[in-house]
Amino acid sequence: MSETKVIPLRPANSRSRNITEGKSRAPNRSMYYAMGYEADDFKKPMVGVANGHSTITPCNSGLQKLTDAAIAGIEEAGGNAQVFGTPTISDGMAMGTEGMKYSLVSREVISDCIETCVQGQWMDGVVVVGGCDKNMPGGLMGMLRANVPAIYVYGGTILPGHYQGKDLNIVSVFEAVGENAAGKLSDADLLEIERRAIPGTGSCGGMYTANTMSSAFEALGISLPYSSTMANPHDEKLNSARESAKVLVEAIKKDIKPRDIVTRKSIENAVAVIMAIGGSTNAVLHFLAIAHAAEVEWTIDDFERVRVKTPVLCDLKPSGKYLAVDLHRAGGIPQVMKTLLAAGLLHGDCLTISGQSIAEVLKDIPDAPRADQDVIRPIKRPMYAQGHLAILKGNLSPEGAVAKITGLKKPVMTGPAKVFDDEQSALTAILANKIVPGDVMVLRYLGPKGGPGMPEMLAPTGALVGQGLGESVGLITDGRFSGGTWGMVVGHVAPEAAVGGTIAFIEEGDSITIDSHQLLLQLNVSEAEIARRRANWTAPAPRYTRGVQAKFAFNASTASKGAVLDNY
Repeated sequence: MSETKVIPLRPANSRSRNITEGKSRAPNRSMYYAMGYEADDFKKPMVGVANGHSTITPCNSGLQKLTDAAIAGIEEAGGNAQVFGTPTISDGMAMGTEGMKYSLVSREVISDCIETCVQGQWMDGVVVVGGCDKNMPGGLMGMLRANVPAIYVYGGTILPGHYQGKDLNIVSVFEAVGENAAGKLSDADLLEIERRAIPGTGSCGGMYTANTMSSAFEALGISLPYSSTMANPHDEKLNSARESAKVLVEAIKKDIKPRDIVTRKSIENAVAVIMAIGGSTNAVLHFLAIAHAAEVEWTIDDFERVRVKTPVLCDLKPSGKYLAVDLHRAGGIPQVMKTLLAAGLLHGDCLTISGQSIAEVLKDIPDAPRADQDVIRPIKRPMYAQGHLAILKGNLSPEGAVAKITGLKKPVMTGPAKVFDDEQSALTAILANKIVPGDVMVLRYLGPKGGPGMPEMLAPTGALVGQGLGESVGLITDGRFSGGTWGMVVGHVAPEAAVGGTIAFIEEGDSITIDSHQLLLQLNVSEAEIARRRANWTAPAPRYTRGVQAKFAFNASTASKGAVLDNY
């Protein structure tokens, strides 16, 4: 009798094995025969397809066709497709409710799903298909943990809605609520905007979090060129998904793994592109978490280092004019990248999933954007000379806070605090016209542990913009902002209130300074008074004591380290 071969467990950074190794695998093969496999199938790579399709949200309701295209591509390239599911939470639907606290939690659940299935089933590679905001960072974090060849297939952006000659998107609705409360918009018009803003499948159409992260993944080289700005309803998105799967099968043969692609230099490329396109504040939180999963040294201060040398090149919503579909027509992320590369602002030697370097991928792209469009500006005529995502520090945020500073006429203000310990009371105050120009709203106990789950504040910020207060009222929070937020806002304040950060000690009427020029977030109260308040402060009881929220609150790191759950 021949000796049975023992197959050891695979470490996260080793190459996978095929299930044909050793007679001890025979029972495992029986399970595959039950699903229609033939003997020759065991010579092919087993390729996972993490399918984010669901009918929860339009962001993900158009993903099944892309998953089917990826399956076809895998089979055409000589692989076996193994499909499993990942969940999603719709930020747009959950916004302003208790459900929003599950959004960031879902990033961790998605990454756990992918790591668990890929490792547990010994897959040779994985295609991740996702749409809504947390699908992207969650997907990549799982890919990096498993570290088998992998590619990301973004579900694609939504097409704009239309009403009274204007393009609409999800943020239009939140701003319309504020306009309606201020008497600037009729109930009938609000209803029509609500009905028309989202005309079909795809992720929110501006340079909000989903499109920001998809663009960054293209810049990393973990997604195919042009794939990040395609519209979900268009056939080119199907073709890209199919081609992505074929490229992955080749990457399996070449043993190109996510940690070969996601390096310090490629993260710097991705952050440079995020700055150039005017991307979401959430990218800061997510790339801290992605770097952690990749075991790459990257801190919150690195964002500021990249910001000061990278111009904003694209005129995109929420603070600009155009949507992701307009960026696609203007040349897409490859044109943005080539413009940066030609100016010496990208690392051209970084590896991509195709096996080519960034420079090789971009070699046929012009150094400057076309003159017949104004979505992408030339390097000598940028929207802004420096990036828009600034890291503010001071006694209110010694670990750092994130501000989106472009598009503001005066990114400096000092004003009296209006303090709220939850989002709902803050929104009520805005809609009741209790917030006036010069106020600095403080929304706290909304951080990773305090929320828990660090919910986004689009409802209050959208209402402020709708009432015409977007530039005259400040808002600071230890929670997050939607990628659709703009205005005099500062988020991710760390340490958060729930762990005794200074934001917990602000009292009604205290003077607060937000100074984007000096990168300062300051409570204008003496250190002695702050110390007195700290001594009298008692940490609030946990909002949840069981279930996923309790586990998240217990394990979550500070926002300045990505709010990850495994920073031990």
